[in-house]
Amino acid sequence: MKSRLTNPVLAKEVKLRFRSPKSFIGILLYLLAMCIFVFGFIYTTTSLTGTIYFKPSESVILFTFLTFIQLGLVLFITPGLTAGTISGERERQTLPMLLTTSQSSFQIVTGKLLSSVLFLLLLIFAGLPVYSMVFLFGGISPVLLVKSLLFLFVTLLAIGSLGVLFSTLIRRTTVSMIATYGSMLFFSAVIPFLFLIIIQVNQFGAMGMTPSKSYAGHILASINPEIFFATLLEPEIGTGIQEMTQVTFPLWIGYLIFYGLITIISIWIATKKLRVNMKKHK
Repeated sequence: MKSRLTNPVLAKEVKLRFRSPKSFIGILLYLLAMCIFVFGFIYTTTSLTGTIYFKPSESVILFTFLTFIQLGLVLFITPGLTAGTISGERERQTLPMLLTTSQSSFQIVTGKLLSSVLFLLLLIFAGLPVYSMVFLFGGISPVLLVKSLLFLFVTLLAIGSLGVLFSTLIRRTTVSMIATYGSMLFFSAVIPFLFLIIIQVNQFGAMGMTPSKSYAGHILASINPEIFFATLLEPEIGTGIQEMTQVTFPLWIGYLIFYGLITIISIWIATKKLRVNMKKHK
């Protein structure tokens, strides 16, 4: 039972990643960038307003910027960390040896995924002291911070799972990375564009009358990270989206269901295809 719960692949990947000086240099540069942004924002705001204090409304703006910076970190760094986890082993010709061990495909896939997820979580939690400075000025509740971190973790896990999936299905790391970044860009850039088109068509078809229910528009709004985080930070935006789509289903439930399914399906397919690809190659 104990051997099933332990994951040697995860232990090895964590040791290799966290012992690398590059990892801690990256964390240091990230924290320096966050400190420069926060203190620069506070200095610029107080200078423009001509006051010596920071207003709660300005604290909300700062928290919003920091949240979207964290979201951008998740969206753009996660594919780079996960898209080469399996294909990199294949290119180094070490995957056959890994598959001959007693580790199951599920342990290999989850070990590779969780090692990258843990590093990004370390980045996020390392920035919490800077992130939590907004509480000094008011306007932000701890519950909102917890919600933001929770949904960042859900997004991180889903994109990381897609990266591991493409890394398993595609032999070349470069192609796998392109596919992962393409999926991320579809969710973060194409979906908002489609949402605007559907809303415009729905409102144009109403011709001054009450718009009909737009389930497609509501689904697109609930699965786009930027739109969802905007509604999370500003509930009025969520109310406006519900008025435009005429659908009252909570956006956060749709977000959790969609990205939860992506995570589960991606891990399941990667687990099933990991050894199948090797047999075909042989």
